[in-house]
Amino acid sequence: MTSLLALDASSSACSVALWMDGHVISRVEHAPRGHTRRLMPMIDALLDEAGIARTSLDAIAYGHGPGSFTGIRIAAGVAQGIAYGLGCPLLGVSTLRALARSACQRDGASLVMPALDARLGELYVALYQVEQGQLKAVLDDAVMAPGALVLPSCTPGSITMIGSGVALMDGLSLDVRECIGTSIESRDPEACDIAQLAAMDLASGLITSPQEALPIYLRDQVVSSKR
Repeated sequence: MTSLLALDASSSACSVALWMDGHVISRVEHAPRGHTRRLMPMIDALLDEAGIARTSLDAIAYGHGPGSFTGIRIAAGVAQGIAYGLGCPLLGVSTLRALARSACQRDGASLVMPALDARLGELYVALYQVEQGQLKAVLDDAVMAPGALVLPSCTPGSITMIGSGVALMDGLSLDVRECIGTSIESRDPEACDIAQLAAMDLASGLITSPQEALPIYLRDQVVSSKR
């Protein structure tokens, strides 16, 4: 049996998931500024629930960002430490890609614009489309002001926008807003989606070594977590 542990700390939520030959179990906690304290106990509880020893894990995955600067550093550090200890592959997964998968699996979306509030009046944003059952990037992950976003030609109402960036939707151009038919603001990236995506990447050989664990910030300026 192949097993993969995934974790995410890119938002105020903290989540862990275990993928076992296509079956996923997960835990999510709302833990603002508590990721360092909660991640390891959540991982241990999840492995105990599954009856799997940490030494049996075949790979580790983490949400590499974008998102909370502190949170994605914590996730990268914890994932790197576990992978080093086990000598197993490491996989970083985009949090925007994970959000897009959530919209496809839970909401039946086929064209998804995941967007996270990047503070400073900007968005972390991408565009993904389902093609032959696979999630393909139409626009790569980027950070920009809402009004700077330009989309390829699309049918009005065809896009599902998901994530905290929905709160900045009024700043999008009229052309972009007309393409959005559904908006889902109250959903964060979660380890359960990261686990599924990482399992596909693992099968495709898209792995890195533990020393290559890197947070993906998309910009260099750190923003306070206090609103």
